[in-house]
Amino acid sequence: MIPRMTYFFETYGCQMNTAESAALDLVCRERGWEKAVDGESADLVLLNTCSVRKTAEQRALGRLALYASLKKKRNAAGRPLVLVAAGCMAQRLGGSLLERFSVDYVMGTRSRSLFPQILEAAERGARGEAAAPLEQGEEPVFSFSSSHLEEGSFRSFIPIMHGCSNFCSYCIVPYVRGPEVSRSPRGIVNEMKLAAEKGIREITLLGQNVNSYRWEGGDGFSSMDFPGLLRLVAGELDPRKGPIRWVRFLSANPGDFSSETIRIMAENGVFCRHIHLPVQHGSNRILKAMNRRYTREQYLSLAGEIRRAMPEMTFSTDILVGFPGETGDDLEETLDLMNEVRFLYAYMYHYNPREGTAACDLPGRVAEDVKRERLSRVIALQKKHTAELLKSRIGLRERVLIEGISRKNADELISRTERDEMAAAAGKASLIGTFAELTLSGLAGNTFRARDLVSIE
Repeated sequence: MIPRMTYFFETYGCQMNTAESAALDLVCRERGWEKAVDGESADLVLLNTCSVRKTAEQRALGRLALYASLKKKRNAAGRPLVLVAAGCMAQRLGGSLLERFSVDYVMGTRSRSLFPQILEAAERGARGEAAAPLEQGEEPVFSFSSSHLEEGSFRSFIPIMHGCSNFCSYCIVPYVRGPEVSRSPRGIVNEMKLAAEKGIREITLLGQNVNSYRWEGGDGFSSMDFPGLLRLVAGELDPRKGPIRWVRFLSANPGDFSSETIRIMAENGVFCRHIHLPVQHGSNRILKAMNRRYTREQYLSLAGEIRRAMPEMTFSTDILVGFPGETGDDLEETLDLMNEVRFLYAYMYHYNPREGTAACDLPGRVAEDVKRERLSRVIALQKKHTAELLKSRIGLRERVLIEGISRKNADELISRTERDEMAAAAGKASLIGTFAELTLSGLAGNTFRARDLVSIE
């Protein structure tokens, strides 16, 4: 009897990569492959890579170099290793990875439909035949997988659109993900139903520019925009009963966030009261240079409209400092915007040029030490806001989804509120993956200490 083939994935970058790795994992399992405990023992290793920042690529390149060395040793010992580079970096660097790292297959972001062929070729190779390369030709049209459920999880990402057509001047994503493609509402609803059957408690609708979703009609549905999809999703769920009670979405572009979206969210308690709304900068001059297509005034107006409709809403954001041409006054405008919105948390980073983007050739590069100093000011202000917002919540009773055992205390459970706050409380491991209520009693860093945890299942 021929032993089963084994696989091992390493996934880097965004939640979309996580969802797509879960879909590829399902393909492996459906073919009878087994997950290996590590890459050293696997028959096939796949690295699902990210290109958003140069550091992400450097990390993935380092791992490819490690596996290329392992592959050489394995091949010499008669235990062949199939190495696959997938995702955004694979899309960007393409065939150059084949010779540089002895990669067997380069599977870009729009080539996932070829993965079964890779597995089939690996199976033939395991039987003493050459693992023939995939036929080269026109790149496949992007297609969505039917399921992105991660085995054993109680939360799930559900992609609803892919790609981006905004071309922000600093961003590599449109070049590696391609133009926007929206998924059929039927495919989304079917995956939601499958998630419910599997006991999923929370879903996150995913897209590089999620609220630009637009279905042009077909597959039994008329044309539908993002608010229409939210209405459809809400109609399929009952937040008072199981299993799926919470819905989130990532990542929203402020320029596409409509009043209708706000109204539907406010009317339906299934949508969590937290939004990740990347602002990137507080200066209109820099926003224009970034090609963000909205102004600081429009962003502040949107945040105010959302909070008037849902006063309990929290925001997180992305902030990019040190963009070419940025001045001290531009930074002050960013700090001023932060003071007005008061984000619960933020992903903060300084500009690094990405080859192939419009901003890479802009004049007025900001010195590295200046970028670091400006970033430190942004981080310090955000820490202040986070601490103040969390402190104001102490003493409140909250509903949470219990996510696991605390890494700092094996007798405590770690949980998340719908406002995307973390809380730790004493409780039994059997409650993991269920909803409960607790009282926020104190803080340890940015995590609430909590008491009186009671299941509400």
